[in-house]
Amino acid sequence: MIRTAAVSAIALSIATTVATAQDSLRIGMTFQEMNNPYFVSMQEALNEAASALGASVVVTDAGHDVAKQIADVEDMLQQGIDILIVNPTDSAGIEGAVQAAHDAGVIVVAVDANANGPVDSFVGSKNYDAGYLSCQYLANALGGEGEVAILDGIPVVPILQRVEGCRDALAEFDGIEIVDMQNGRQDRSIALGVAENMIQAHPNLGGIFSVNDGGAMGVLAAIEGSGRDILLTSVDGAPEAVEAIQRGSAFIETTAQFPRDQIRIGLAMALAKHWGANVVPAEVPIDVMVVDVENAADFSW
Repeated sequence: MIRTAAVSAIALSIATTVATAQDSLRIGMTFQEMNNPYFVSMQEALNEAASALGASVVVTDAGHDVAKQIADVEDMLQQGIDILIVNPTDSAGIEGAVQAAHDAGVIVVAVDANANGPVDSFVGSKNYDAGYLSCQYLANALGGEGEVAILDGIPVVPILQRVEGCRDALAEFDGIEIVDMQNGRQDRSIALGVAENMIQAHPNLGGIFSVNDGGAMGVLAAIEGSGRDILLTSVDGAPEAVEAIQRGSAFIETTAQFPRDQIRIGLAMALAKHWGANVVPAEVPIDVMVVDVENAADFSW
């Protein structure tokens, strides 16, 4: 099991030393979206690492538009990037752009969600574990009994894995029934309306699991607006979610990811390959961690 902090610190320390003897690197990073603190923290970590390396960075925001993301990658290849870090908005749809980068001799690393095509390495959270832990926590908080709804999201692999983990955890409790699952598209405003409909449709609803904290904040608003006693858990560890947990709201748990470590380790994999490593790990899974009222005050990305 990889201990992310130690690995990223060692890798970037080595990278910084080696970089003094290298020409300036050009790193391209394409995000599926930037209207999310999770991805903002990734960009901050990338900028910090690139500064230490003396590298230049080109960052683009696909806005969940795969056609734009493909065009952004093509533009970065024209700018002569050495490394492409891709956070795909559509794992299959981005394959052609990944292939083009590979054909151009660019090292390609996927983060958070994997991409189809010749990716040199993928660094991402243990998303099945995240969904499992969050829904196990929810079921235990309900005393093993009650109606639960799932707020689904965009059908990329990490989201599908979280839902799978959640379902498996809830299935271990004979008294828990999944009564609804709808798509909130990981968006606060959409999730608000979806959650309001869920709450109205199920008068005995006891808990909701959201696949991400952004959507969960919309769910929290719906729960508070309803005046009902409904518990909420989620995935991410976003600052706003952690604050809501700490103050003792209906939001009782988020299973935290470590976005900064994903970028640091992803860049370390790319640098190793760029500087001559014959083989780097095809996949680097990053641990997740339960954050609740007991440890929320001490947690941050």
